[in-house]
Amino acid sequence: MSLPVPNLDDRRFQDLVDDAKRLIQQRCPEWTDHNVSDPGVTLVEAFAYITDQLLYRLNRVPDRDYVRFLELIGVRLFPPTAAHADVTFWLSAPQPETVHIPLGTQVGTVRTPSEPSIVFSTTRELPIVACSLERAASSIARNQIRDHSDQLALGSGFYCFDTVPKAGDMLLVGLTQAVPSCAVTLRFSCRIEGVGVDPEFPPLAWEAWDGESWVACEIESDGTGGLNRDGDVVLHVTDGHVASVVDRVRAGWLRARVTEPVEGQPRYSASPEIRSLTAFTIGGTASAVNAELVTDEVIGIAEGVPGGRFPLRDRPVVPSDTPMTLEVSDDEGWQEWTQVPNFANSGVHDRHFTLDPMAGEIAFGPAVRLSDGTLRHYGGVPTKGARIRVPAYRTGGGRQGNVARRTLTVLKSSIPFVTRVENRRPADGGVDGEDIESAKIRGPILLRTRDRAVTTEDFEHIAREAAPEVARVRCVAATGDDATGAVRVLIVPAVASDRGRIRFEQLLPQEATLERVTRRLDETRLVGTRVVVEPPVYRGVTVVARLRARARIDPARLQEEALQELYRYFHPTEGGQDGTGWPFGRPVHSGEVYAALQRLRGTELVEDVRLFGADPVTGERGKATDRLEVEPHSLVFSYEHQVLVEAAA
Repeated sequence: MSLPVPNLDDRRFQDLVDDAKRLIQQRCPEWTDHNVSDPGVTLVEAFAYITDQLLYRLNRVPDRDYVRFLELIGVRLFPPTAAHADVTFWLSAPQPETVHIPLGTQVGTVRTPSEPSIVFSTTRELPIVACSLERAASSIARNQIRDHSDQLALGSGFYCFDTVPKAGDMLLVGLTQAVPSCAVTLRFSCRIEGVGVDPEFPPLAWEAWDGESWVACEIESDGTGGLNRDGDVVLHVTDGHVASVVDRVRAGWLRARVTEPVEGQPRYSASPEIRSLTAFTIGGTASAVNAELVTDEVIGIAEGVPGGRFPLRDRPVVPSDTPMTLEVSDDEGWQEWTQVPNFANSGVHDRHFTLDPMAGEIAFGPAVRLSDGTLRHYGGVPTKGARIRVPAYRTGGGRQGNVARRTLTVLKSSIPFVTRVENRRPADGGVDGEDIESAKIRGPILLRTRDRAVTTEDFEHIAREAAPEVARVRCVAATGDDATGAVRVLIVPAVASDRGRIRFEQLLPQEATLERVTRRLDETRLVGTRVVVEPPVYRGVTVVARLRARARIDPARLQEEALQELYRYFHPTEGGQDGTGWPFGRPVHSGEVYAALQRLRGTELVEDVRLFGADPVTGERGKATDRLEVEPHSLVFSYEHQVLVEAAA
């Protein structure tokens, strides 16, 4: 069987004749005789025959030539993007001095016989700042601070809130210095006075001052049950934490604020009594990417001619927040060169270069001979013998980096006083590089758009170019009273799943991604077109199913497999029939749930299936239905499925 030949133009002889006759009716309405006996129609058929032969030869052009045509119009494969994760480094014990986690520290998953370790590198140096308690205070009225340092020194204790705590009462904890991105342990000795609250769900919020406002801290653990017993509160302090002055005392301030109870949440009936309080740093969190950092790589010696190309040692190059730069040596030292998308606006003295991230190749500007015989240089040329080096770039990336939470547990290099590492949340943002088939589809779109957003396909194509790390892009017309001339670009980020399960927060793209896409589309939109870049509306779906297992099948194992299949099937980026994500606006039928569960090897019979819509924000579940309608251009995602498996009789 021969390989399929690409069909570049599927029009045939009769199609060309019919197209010509339609044009005749539009351009020359006086010509009314279109029968085959008309001499003009004979000429039309003759030219259609010649054109048909040309199309036949064009369709014989092999894929290699087609790819070369794409290169001529500037089509380059999109590189993979690296997944990001926040990695926490835990100390073995509190340290008297700051512990530094170097830039590029590598952590990874556990290596198995079948799967290699997936490695992440930190993107910045992390100082785990040592601290202790500087001051303790409280506030039960606006702008009134009560200092409790003397009570702590004497061991007499103090009540941290009002007699009957109310929303807004706060306990203020001043540390000796700010501890941005650090994990801090607050060790309390409390008398059980704050009665009435649920120890697992107290109306208490821990916050840190970032110089402008109080920002919520993530609570790792609360052994005090809301300041109701002796124990430790471990907080992950925001990276913007700064020292400030409160009640004439400069410290790194944290606070515990009584919040307004939500529905069903018990409130404090009395204030907790704090007998003692100490503070120390026990860890820190740094951002890491699934990519290796390469620094100060010398890529070659310049030959002094235009159009020079130099390969990098490692490829592909993953995108980063800052564009790559080059350094070229000359008599004055190292000169910095700037990356540009192309040389169209580069002059002879401009220090510009381009990068093909998939091929890992750097190119300098060419020289073009014009029609009058003169030679025009597009971009500068490094002098002959100059050394060329790349200060830093990252290589790696891909979908494999979207690891589940608490899987980055292996520290690749020993760091004093660090006992363990972990990622508290799943990694996300990892996308595989583009394949050649996708580039073939994208080529004609690029040729048509020419960097202008007019059609929905244009908006989607340019948005993907601006943010290759996103999983899906959808452009639709805006609706509503103020929708004239407006379009909505819906962004679905690449998300990591824990056995198919994802949190609603993971489906919201980062603000930096939305801003980058908005800025790029604003440059290419038509005048008068308003662009709104936002996530789609998500509709939660809950499946309640009852299965009967086959003989000698473990019901617990079948239940886990059924849940994994449901979470996978209704995944916004990996679900659906073809595994590319649930289609926008497609309703959910109970029949396809029956089919998905019946395909499992251990399923004897699917007894019952019920569908429920769920609000991802409030968690409220709707009524049971056999068909769950989904609004146009909305997406479904799994929200807490329930499966009951009956053992074989």
